[in-house]
Order: sequence, then structure tokens, then C-alpha cells
Amino acid sequence: MKPFVLVLLCALFTFTKQAAPRDKCVCELTNAEQTFPHDKLRTVEDGASKCNSDITPKMTLELESLLLGLERRLPQLQEDVSMLEREDDGELYGVLSLQVIENEMMDIKQLIDRLNITTLGNQRLTTNVTKQLKELNAEMKGLEKYDTMEIVKSRQRNQHLQRDLNQCRKGFHPTNKPTQPPLAVRCPHGQFFNITGPRVYTAGEYPGSYAYGAWGRDPKPAAGKENWYWLVMMTSSNRYSNYIRLYSSLSALIVGVSVPGNVQIHSSNPTTNTIQGPNVVMYGDNLYYNCYNQDAVCRFNLTTKTVTTLQLPKGTRYNSKGNFCHLEECYPYTDLDLATDESGVWVIYTTKQDFGNLVLSKVEGGEPLALGQTWRTSVYKQGVTNTFMVCGVLYATRFISKELEEIFYSFDTATGVERFDIGVFIHKMTTNIYSLNYSPVDHMLHAYCDSHMVSYKVLFSYEMESTTPTSTESPYPSTTPGPSLVQTSPDLFIFDVGSGNERILWDDTSGQDDSPF
Repeated sequence: MKPFVLVLLCALFTFTKQAAPRDKCVCELTNAEQTFPHDKLRTVEDGASKCNSDITPKMTLELESLLLGLERRLPQLQEDVSMLEREDDGELYGVLSLQVIENEMMDIKQLIDRLNITTLGNQRLTTNVTKQLKELNAEMKGLEKYDTMEIVKSRQRNQHLQRDLNQCRKGFHPTNKPTQPPLAVRCPHGQFFNITGPRVYTAGEYPGSYAYGAWGRDPKPAAGKENWYWLVMMTSSNRYSNYIRLYSSLSALIVGVSVPGNVQIHSSNPTTNTIQGPNVVMYGDNLYYNCYNQDAVCRFNLTTKTVTTLQLPKGTRYNSKGNFCHLEECYPYTDLDLATDESGVWVIYTTKQDFGNLVLSKVEGGEPLALGQTWRTSVYKQGVTNTFMVCGVLYATRFISKELEEIFYSFDTATGVERFDIGVFIHKMTTNIYSLNYSPVDHMLHAYCDSHMVSYKVLFSYEMESTTPTSTESPYPSTTPGPSLVQTSPDLFIFDVGSGNERILWDDTSGQDDSPF
């Protein structure tokens, strides 16, 4: 009896231990279909994403930029060689022309080398990506047999629905259309439209003495200096200077009376941190220029008489290795061009890495001096004679003839858009323009030309809607003995002092009592 009871109790205990609780249900599901390999699908998706990241529009843009640069430079080289063959005199002209052509050929060679390297890299990348795509294609074909429940198709439908939903939301909350172009918002006077003929033309205080220099007005003057003008002349070898000369008004500059006088940077010329090259500007009572024998920008404070330097990127061309040029001449030590506009100071230069193309950087004032945002262009610097800034847009000029210069190129820093069809002509009073800068104070374009100072009025689109543009024809009255005043238009005068070289143009539309007469 006892053994039987013991066996019964053991059996009951075993049964109780194996039974599931009443509040739970345990079952086993057997799926007749094969399990979908989500891990393989994720691997394929990751591979496709990697292919997309390896080949980017930026790579294509880089290749197109190199091809465009080569396409533009080869015809220019051919034209320069043809002109040399026609006009070679076997002397100085031939030497200068050969130097320009040699520089062009070196840059074209560097461009071709870079193009070859880029092309080979793209070919290797194409081979690798093609191999990856074939592997992904094989994986996808293998996954198709698992997609009996249309998992992939469902994901695609969800993506399409999400896209349609986003478009629908945008329809209910549309972006307001701007009332005017973005450039007009940044430039209250509208877009750059044209320039007038010369408004001021004078030899100034030192007629014929210093061929290279710059002049203008401070866009952000110190108190009491609102009407002042400044002048910097390359007094040593047409390359260097160590002072800035100030004039209390336009008439004082024209007749050569400098009451404020000179502000000296250093007693020696040249020396460390003095001026090298004619492309200088004034902004905020500071003079900005290329430091002597350096790839750097100097800022000279006229009040404290101190100099601050700003180092430019490694590879920047300086010491007359990246000048402004035309076929007959390169302007020495014009590697760095400083410019001002409504927003401040800019520096235009080129580097070895950019193969001679123009590079534009914003100069951020303050302490310390800093280099702000940088933009790279596709225009060749030695194919340009000068640059200037207006409302954040870079403009470049080229030599057409002894009488004409053309503003042919622009680069908008807001949009990155380049144009090679500006087609605005500058009527020159002398052969060469060695410096060119825009003054946002009075919308004048100040040029220093073979020791003469010339200014042109900049016309904007908003102004053109309400005014009739002044004729761009330059007046050339005949020379008469003795001083004479000739009125060439209702608001433009020429004062001839009798030498035949000392003509002064003065514009009477400025609204200022600044006449030298």
C-alpha cells in the first residue's frame, strides 16, 4: 500500500510541474514560407547609399569647371600667339608677349595635369562602383524570391505616400514669392547697370610724376572726415610707398592743396609692413594694402599709427607672380587687390592651388584681423586688368584698346553665379588703369590711370527707372592758350590751364559746394 501511494504522489507532482498556468497559452507556429532576410536587405540598402555618397554632383562640377577653364584659355592662348606672330618687333614687345604666353602655357599645363588626375580618379571610382552595383543587383535578384508578402513593394508605396504627403503640406503652406530679386534686397539702389563717362579727370598735385597709385574716399569715415579724399602714390620704383596723403575735399585734391598732409607708415621705403603695389583702399580710418614682400594684407590705423597683418592662405601668389595683365603689359605687384563696397573690405588674389584663377575673400575687421568666407572663380587672373566690388558682387575688367576697357565678368557671392557677358565699357582718358575701386558713399568708381585720377558715376537699375543716363561719350575739347573754362554739358566742366596736359573735369551734379573754380 505504501509504495503505491508514493508512486501516485510522485506522478501527481511531475504532472503539476509540467502543466502551464491557466492564464497563459503556449503554442508553436509553423510558417510554410521562408523567413524574409531583413539583414540582407539592409546590407543592400547600405551598399546603395554608399554608392550614392561616393559619386556626388560636386565631383562632376569639379570636372566641368576644369574643362571650362581649359576651353576658355586655349582660344586665348591661340589668339595671343597669333598676335605675337603678327606684331613681334624682336625687342621689348616680343619679350613681354612671350612672358605672358609662357605663363599661360604653364597654367594650361597645370590645368591639364589636374584634369588628368581627376579623370583617372573618376575612372577608378567608376570601376569600383560598377562592381558594387553588379553585386547589389545579384543580391536583389536573390531577395526577390523571398518577397512573397511584398515587403519591398510595401516600403516603396510608403515612400511614395510620404512624398505625396509632404507635397500636399507644402501646398497648404506655400512659400511667399519674393517681391524683388535677392540682389536688389542686398543692394538698395538696385542692380549694377552701367557707368557714365568721366566725371573727374585731373593730374592733381604731382602731374606726371607717379604713374602707379590709388585714390578715393573712405566708405566709413571718422567723424569730421566725411568729405575727405585720400591718395597713395607708388613713390619708389612704381612699386612701393610708405605714406598716405589726405585732402579735405575734392576741390583741394584737384588743385593740389593737402592741408591734412601726409600720414607716414614708416620713414623707410620700402621696409617691413609698408605698401607694395597700387591696389589699396581706405575703410574705417584704416588703410588696407599688400604688405611689402609678404603674402599678407596690412591694415594701417591712421589714428594710432599701428599696423596689423592678415596672413593669406598658403600658396598665395605675391611679389609680382600673379599680376593683372593684358597682352601688351602686366601691371607689376598687383598680386593682391583690395576692394570696398557697402559691406566692408574684400581681398582678391590667386593661389597655386587655383591655377591662376581669381579667389575672393571677405576681410573681417576687428581685433585680430581675420579672413572671412572665401569664394573661388573660373576666371583667369592674368586675363584680367582690374577688379572691384559693388553690393557683394565681384566685377572684373579687361583691356580692349587704348580708349576702352570692358567690365566683362561678374561673380555674385550670394548665389555663386558667374557671368561673362556684362558688356559695360569704360571710356579711358589714358591707356592704362592701374587701380580701380568703388565708393559706396557717392556711387563713384575711382580709377588711377598713368598718374591721373579719374572717376565715373555708377548707375543702378532703380536710378535708371527715374533718371536718364548721362552720355558715356568722353568730351575732348581743343586746347587753347592760357586758362579757360569749357562747359561740355549742363553739369560737366573742363578747366584747361593752358599746358595741354592739365585738364580737370568736374561734375556739377554732386550737390556739394566743392567747385575748384
